[in-house]
Amino acid sequence: MKFSGLKVIRQALNGHKGWTPLWRNPEPKPAYDVVIVGGGGHGLATAYYLAATFGITNVAVLERGWLGSGNIGRNTTIIRSNYLLPGNQPFYEFSMKLWESQEQDLNFNSMVSQRSIINLFHSDGQRDAYRRRGNAMQLSGAGGTLLSQDELREKLPFLNFDNARFPIKGGLMQSRAGTARHDGVAWGYARAADQRGVDLIQNCEVTGFRIEDGQISGVETTRGLIAAGKVGVAVAGSSSRVMSMAGLRLPIESHVLQAFVSEGLKPTIPGVITFGAGHFYVSQSDKGGLVFGGDIDGYNSYAQRGNLPVVEDVIEGGMALMPMIGRARLLRSWGGVMDMSMDGSPIIDRTHLDGLYLNAGWCYGGFKATPASGYAFAHLLATGTPHETARAFRLDRFARGYVIDEKGVGAQPNLH
Repeated sequence: MKFSGLKVIRQALNGHKGWTPLWRNPEPKPAYDVVIVGGGGHGLATAYYLAATFGITNVAVLERGWLGSGNIGRNTTIIRSNYLLPGNQPFYEFSMKLWESQEQDLNFNSMVSQRSIINLFHSDGQRDAYRRRGNAMQLSGAGGTLLSQDELREKLPFLNFDNARFPIKGGLMQSRAGTARHDGVAWGYARAADQRGVDLIQNCEVTGFRIEDGQISGVETTRGLIAAGKVGVAVAGSSSRVMSMAGLRLPIESHVLQAFVSEGLKPTIPGVITFGAGHFYVSQSDKGGLVFGGDIDGYNSYAQRGNLPVVEDVIEGGMALMPMIGRARLLRSWGGVMDMSMDGSPIIDRTHLDGLYLNAGWCYGGFKATPASGYAFAHLLATGTPHETARAFRLDRFARGYVIDEKGVGAQPNLH
């Protein structure tokens, strides 16, 4: 089924009786050329690009729950490419370009909205750092504009510019950034992959790897053994647990990152805003809710829920930035499990086991990277070589001394 405006009108006149399921629900075959472990955004995007770009269609995506039940449906929906470091900037700009054509490529409305992002600065030192970042963005083609305080007052008059502790002096804006509907992204990639012959296997948990003479020959699952020529693992916060079944210990930690949404309000916030004096970021959904988040919880966890001290810290940051939200009611919160690498940057690489590949370590950047992550991982699986924008994301870079931001900061990699 191909979606179009005319088809929506016809279905509305017909009582919406003609819609069919977005994808099949097949039984797993005994063997595949490629098995992708993880049915989140990155796994589904990988399967789509394997089929659409590289012509590899004998592919299965294995998901222990339902498609989109992990971090792809538990984030704050921000997309951007306002990075500084040469190991990251080309990759995220590649992702931004894929976002800009995604809805047409997939024939699916994932509600990509390029409403801009503004990173606020509060001191002369921050201003200089943002000017440097903006220059790097301009050189890479991502685009960036340094805004003065007067320009910000015109765009965002509701901010607390004269806060005694955190005066707002200006901001760095990327106008091409914005938001996308997180679960819509998963549905779009799932539907497009299914149309190209990929099997999407839900409720199928991987319980082990079949390894013979240092080579992967398949995966053990709750639905039996599935043979595979190659296995790609893209399971976000569960990376350490899954890869431990293959004997790998990863240089990452799993932490909860909470997100929040308020009751629906009138249109107030035009784009995405980040607080430069604390970790707080906010946008407004199409339903009117303020969607915001902050720091990860400071302890290791695999639970999709957080603790109250972080709730308090995030809300304090929001109140310092714009006191007007003080009377808005918090509607709900949720948590995603982040696989935090030691330099704040991801891993897309083959492992020491022939046929086993890893996509992990996304920290805060997983959602915005979804298209490029899928493309780069598909490129690696199909060709055996890293994509040109992902060459720095080696698994052994920590041992070799090639960390991307040159600063190992444990569970707080803030140079992402």
